[in-house]
Amino acid sequence: MSYDGQYPHEDPPGPEFGRTPRHGRGNALIVAAALVPTCLAGWLVWQAMSGPDGDEPPKVLPLPSTSATSATGATSAANATKGPAGTPTDDAGPSRTPGPSRTPAPGAPATSAPPATGPLAGRTVVVDPGHNPGNFRHTREINRQVNIGTNSKECDTTGTASNAGYTEAEFTLDVSRRLKAILEKQGATVQFTQNADRPYGPCIDERARIGNDAKADAVISVHADGSSAGHRGFHVILPARVKSGAADTSSIVGPSRDLGARIVGNFVRVTGDAPANYVGGKTGLVVRSDLGGLNLSTVPKVFIECGNMRDAQDIALLTDPSWRQKAAQGMADGISGFLKG
Repeated sequence: MSYDGQYPHEDPPGPEFGRTPRHGRGNALIVAAALVPTCLAGWLVWQAMSGPDGDEPPKVLPLPSTSATSATGATSAANATKGPAGTPTDDAGPSRTPGPSRTPAPGAPATSAPPATGPLAGRTVVVDPGHNPGNFRHTREINRQVNIGTNSKECDTTGTASNAGYTEAEFTLDVSRRLKAILEKQGATVQFTQNADRPYGPCIDERARIGNDAKADAVISVHADGSSAGHRGFHVILPARVKSGAADTSSIVGPSRDLGARIVGNFVRVTGDAPANYVGGKTGLVVRSDLGGLNLSTVPKVFIECGNMRDAQDIALLTDPSWRQKAAQGMADGISGFLKG
């Protein structure tokens, strides 16, 4: 995503990198610090915050005993070591593209995968890597308007990029694949909205529908920001209470807030990074009513802006494979804590 300027309470955000304003660039409602639950254990390095109406404090879970190996993913050519045949590698191990499914030979007994085991067995998480690397080649298609309940927005956008050309789409796929690997090790069923396996998109309404159709226990949409230099840190976007047309978020506002708060606390704990200094009042939480991916969701869902791709200090983190692994771990710990209750 991209915010140009301070992103004031009533003013719309600025234009997307190389694009007209993307979906979700409407008015923002910045959540006040009083909305955040108290005693986020991983957040004590930043600040203590009170929760409304006597909410129980979010539970911050310990890191798993073993670190996860990254799943398939594109890493920045400038920041990944090339392995055999140009395969990117990093601290988390080589990035591999899944091979084709194998059909048993005629007459061979059919095999099925063993049931998932682990603390998240039986739970479904949909991971939504923001944008698609192919969007740049399909500007006409992604400019198509789709209905988000409250109004119409572009199908999708290209996303932002660093000054050196590291794209948001490349970043979100890499982090999402790492997140998938961690969650699957805990037994969760993880579904992507896209994995660079389609020419462009999907559109924002379809992204929401994928999570709804999967009856996901949690959905996270992974992004990076494109704000002004000096704007640093991450933030998690929560759905506002919206009821208009096809949009009705009344049933997901509460659980989505819980999910988002847990992700914020664990993201701070694992990465050591601070919440954004330019939105959210340094709480790491922002409420938005203009994002179709949230408005059309019927299951708990949040967006995360992992950092600002236009700030020199933030992009140094975003292009570091070891930091991306930590970012994925922080998200996974927050999701796991939410699902375990």
